[in-house]
Amino acid sequence: MKLMLIAIWHYRHFILTSIRNDLRTRFARSRLGAIWGILQPLAQSAIYAIVMGRVLGSRLPNTTNKYAYVIYLLAGLAGWTLFAEMITRCQTIFVDNGSLLKKVVFPRICLPLIVSGSSLQNNLFLLATTLAIFIIVGNYPTWTWLWLPVLVIVTLTFGLALGLVLGVLNVFVRDVAQVMNVVMQLWFWLTPIVYPVNTLSGHFELVLRLNPMYAIASSYQQVFVWGHVPHLESLAVIFVASLLVLAAGMSLFRRASPDMVDVL
Repeated sequence: MKLMLIAIWHYRHFILTSIRNDLRTRFARSRLGAIWGILQPLAQSAIYAIVMGRVLGSRLPNTTNKYAYVIYLLAGLAGWTLFAEMITRCQTIFVDNGSLLKKVVFPRICLPLIVSGSSLQNNLFLLATTLAIFIIVGNYPTWTWLWLPVLVIVTLTFGLALGLVLGVLNVFVRDVAQVMNVVMQLWFWLTPIVYPVNTLSGHFELVLRLNPMYAIASSYQQVFVWGHVPHLESLAVIFVASLLVLAAGMSLFRRASPDMVDVL
């Protein structure tokens, strides 16, 4: 573990350069460039807002703000988008870069960190746009918005921990990524992002509260919609559990690393 951390420090410039190059490569031939990384989730939010807000008549209780549901939706998606991108990209990171791993000598643990930096960069662009929309519709900043860095760190750590384990497993069992694609769709709808959790029956609400992403998405909504402090106890538990899973993932990666190139 110590040698792995030392290797990461020695290759820090390589990691930072790769993060910048990743953004350029993804939108190299696009006229709008990185703006697509913002437009896609915002378009998804608009669709949900129209369908759930207009057609199905979704409303938030105890509020008269006509934009409250849109704010609620965007706040939840801000956290989910970062987590989903981390999982989606980390679970195939070693398979997608198989040829690079065979040709270039560098610490393989750098790849998940590059994905983390790139995903964080995309999420910051999205957050900036989301916050601008909040201000436009009259949801002005409060002191609770200062909790945003904490929420981002917890979400990023949770996604990295789970994504690293899935990425290693997917090298040896390629069905992992296919199964997770289905799991992520189900996970999204089991997280109260497009619907308020208090609209559900008591027993089902209790089950949803066991979902780690419930605490994360709900904390974003607490901060931005209601102006309240996030669920600090739940976030602390998730963060500590994520660190433990991350340590286990790094141990698994270290043991599997010699065989990964042969399998790829």
